[in-house]
Amino acid sequence: MGENSFKIFMYPWFAMGHLTSFLHLSNKLAERGHKIFFILPTRTQSKLEQFNLHPEQIKFIPIIVPHVEGLPSGTETTADIPFSLNHLLRYAMDLTQSSIESFLQELEPHFVFFDFTHWLPSLTRRLGIKSITFFTISPAAAGYLLHEESLTEAPKGFPPSSIKLYTHEARALNGTNNERELGCRITFVQRILMATSDCDAIAFKTCREMEGPYCEFLENKFKKPVILAGPVLPEPPTSTLDEKWAKWLDQFKLKTVIFCAFGSEARLRKDQFQELLLGLEFTGDQIINARLMGGDLRIGVEVEKGHENGLFSKEGVVKAIRSVMEDDSEIGKVVQSNHAKWRDFLLSKGLEDSYIDNFVQKLGSLLEVEDNTDTMFDKWIGRE
Repeated sequence: MGENSFKIFMYPWFAMGHLTSFLHLSNKLAERGHKIFFILPTRTQSKLEQFNLHPEQIKFIPIIVPHVEGLPSGTETTADIPFSLNHLLRYAMDLTQSSIESFLQELEPHFVFFDFTHWLPSLTRRLGIKSITFFTISPAAAGYLLHEESLTEAPKGFPPSSIKLYTHEARALNGTNNERELGCRITFVQRILMATSDCDAIAFKTCREMEGPYCEFLENKFKKPVILAGPVLPEPPTSTLDEKWAKWLDQFKLKTVIFCAFGSEARLRKDQFQELLLGLEFTGDQIINARLMGGDLRIGVEVEKGHENGLFSKEGVVKAIRSVMEDDSEIGKVVQSNHAKWRDFLLSKGLEDSYIDNFVQKLGSLLEVEDNTDTMFDKWIGRE
């Protein structure tokens, strides 16, 4: 390792979307000679090895997920359980604290990147290590959702935007966020607020050109640096498309095929899946992103849903698709124009390198900052 290289410890939430997001960032940092120690569940390692582009710099450290009553035996990630049991997996990860402390004492990293393990900043501060909350959601989503008041209204000081939550969305999120979790005297939203308030810096994979006002809002709210890694685009695949799919796609004209992405672990009810097949729907779980894309950036169109029940229909799906795909659609022209603009920006030469280099520079500046203030975690649980 060079004189200016860092040792970085990654401990993401055990969900595939979080694990891959942390690994994409790890690859970018490893390209610049930094050493990465990446914690992940034992059997999950084989699923991620193909995405580790720098195995000489990125070392996977497997850890056994502790058993928690109510959590199915062998659970490692959220892919193994329904959403209703996610709080048990968070509790299981909380039980790894002593193991994580041993790793940190042995490896002596400069930084720890994490997201849901709210107790890490207190631990790393004790060990003289800097902690970074790395969000896999957007600054807009973090800014809107990270408060304990009603979600039907944006928090005070939130930038003017088209982002808002409908009644059914706010009701569902309030219920999830404000339930006290097993093994903790805190709710889920309090867990994230602690992590974000106690860490040394907040990180996102985005650009200020796209979400600058939301980044500034978070900097002012939490009184700490928000550092951006840029788009953190994964390397394009080197393999060729399977022949059967290549032949199938060749049957269609350019810009006439729709790709539906549900996220890595989305689960649809039977009636909603039937609506999908009838109307090519794209579902209700990246709410703020949908508003950001469809409203602020205008690079997509959100499918209309009922304000009270949140249900969509095949007619609503068809309407959204036609508004974007039909040649004479004014909405489609705007969306396609903005899509081309942002695509050119994100793929512009040197953009990603510039962001990652600045990201590393900001990390270096954190090592010069000392903070001996009480942590929010200590205050919340009543310890001095």
